[in-house]
Amino acid sequence: MVTGYCVKCKEKGVELSAPEIVQTKKGGYMAKGKHAKCGTTVCAMMSKDNAEKAVKDGAKKAY
Repeated sequence: MVTGYCVKCKEKGVELSAPEIVQTKKGGYMAKGKHAKCGTTVCAMMSKDNAEKAVKDGAKKAY
């Protein structure tokens, strides 16, 4: 389960539907997914350990 902040709804702890873990240009990790309620793309920055844990839990690896 990956959670983030929806900028459109201003809702904290939004669970991302179909999360995809990507690596940023500077080497960090980010989870991208959709907010089920409003359809906005939600992103959440994360550490390498948390990114690997999310991939293990079922998130799509895109790096």
